Parts: sequence; C-alpha cells; structure tokens
Amino acid sequence: MIDTLQSPYVHAGTTENFQSLVLDNSTTGPVLVNFWSRKAGPCLRQYPILDKLVHQYTGCLLLVNIDTEKEFVFTKQYGIASVPTLKLFRFGKVVETRHGYQSEEDLKKLLDLYVVRDSDKELAKAMQFYTKGHTSEAYQTVVDAIVSDPINPRLPLAMCKLLKHEERFDEAIKLLESLPANIRKHSEFEQLYAQLEFQVDALDAGDLNQLIAHTEAVPDDLPTKRQLAAFYVVHQQYEPALQVLLNMMQVDHSYADHYAQKAMQKIFTFLGSDHELVAKYRSNLIRFKH
Repeated sequence: MIDTLQSPYVHAGTTENFQSLVLDNSTTGPVLVNFWSRKAGPCLRQYPILDKLVHQYTGCLLLVNIDTEKEFVFTKQYGIASVPTLKLFRFGKVVETRHGYQSEEDLKKLLDLYVVRDSDKELAKAMQFYTKGHTSEAYQTVVDAIVSDPINPRLPLAMCKLLKHEERFDEAIKLLESLPANIRKHSEFEQLYAQLEFQVDALDAGDLNQLIAHTEAVPDDLPTKRQLAAFYVVHQQYEPALQVLLNMMQVDHSYADHYAQKAMQKIFTFLGSDHELVAKYRSNLIRFKH
C-alpha cells in the first residue's frame, strides 16, 4: 500500500512529521505531496508514475504521501476536495497544484521546472560573476549553460531577470517569447512577462506629479492613464494602479483590446488571490467583462 512503502525518497506524511518532512525539506529542494485515498482508483493508478519519477530524480525530489482518510486536518487546511491532488512545495509554500490523474509526461514537465540540475551550478557561477561586476562573463556563462542544458527553465529565467535588472526590457520580452509554450505558461515566467510589459509602458512616463496633473486635466487621455497605471505598478503602488485602471474601464472598457481588465488581472496575480485588494477590486472584472 502507498503509505507503507520504504524508500529514502518516499514517505508517509502525518500531522506529526509534516513540518519537518514537507515544509523544512522544501527549503533545500522541491517536495511533492500526494493527497490520496485507497478508495479512489485514480490514486492507485497515479502512484506508480510518482514512484518512478521520484526515483529517477535520485534525491533531488522528495515524495510525501498523505492519506486523506487518516489525516483529516490536511483536507481542510489545503482545500482538498478530490483525490488525487498533488501539491508541490518549495521554500515552505505551495508553488504548484494539480488535480486528478496526471500523465508521466505532464508531471515530468512540471517537476523539471523545480528539480535542481547540474547546469544550476553554472547558473550559480554566473551570478557570482555578475555580483562582482563581470557582466560579460556572467552572460556568457548562462548562454553556455543554456546550450548544454536547453530544458532547464531556470537558465532563461535568470537571463531575463539580468536583462530586466539592466532595463533591457525589450530583449527580455523577446527571449521570453522565444521559449517553448509549456515553459512560458509557468507562473513565474508569466509574472515576469507581465512585469516587463508594465516596465515598457512606464518607460517614458516622466514625472509622477505631471502624469497625475495631466490625467486630471484630460480625463479621456487613456494612453497617459496607461502610463500612470504602469508607473504605479513598477513602483509597487498597487492600489493607485488599480484605481487608475478602474477609471480607464469607466471611460472606455474596450480601450486597447481591454487593456485595463487584463492589466488588473495581472496585478491580481502579483498580489495573490487572498490579498485584500483583490477582494476589493475583483468585482470590476465581472462588471466590465469583455
């Protein structure tokens, strides 16, 4: 049975060991938690795939199986409404969730985004170069690592973050757009892409007070309001940004292919679904649904 298998990479999770097995271990590497039930056929079909994959990663991934019939506390705490449910933990937090039976191919694509690879050592070396001011060496090290390991998503992500740091926003966007679709859909890549778009919109924004004065004097100037909203986002002033976007919807909800609604949704992604601002402004997306 699933919860009695013996392996250094597979463990049964309980309320007593969850902190050490899952939360603590996730600070050093990814921990995949399998919420299952012996009464559910898909769970029994899913497990052989999980067992195969975790042993392929040979110590770079930990699998923790939680029997939802015994460990009721987790059903409520993590909102487990059906099984199997898989939650991937990193640095003490859930970074990915999958519901229902998952194919081996889909799971491998997901796990490869988080499991440490040999090329990550080269990435660490590149970051050391960069912090010491050896910019060209840093970039070349990352490029060489990408050539040697093109499926490691952390390499292009690091490259994009370096480009963003140097305000080379268009180059970073082009690099992100060149990546395979399955990588681009990953939440961290989507968030970085959205941040870069706001950076581009805010590039020529100029002085904040002038922007505010202009938008008050010319309330129908939506391109300038777009710059103002982007300026606020770049400086992490999210509520003023949301207010500007709401005002844009009120003026013309279809402006620039519904820019305001899309931008508001991106901010919600930055903040997380539980943030008070998301609860406050979410209804506007329904109100101005395009």
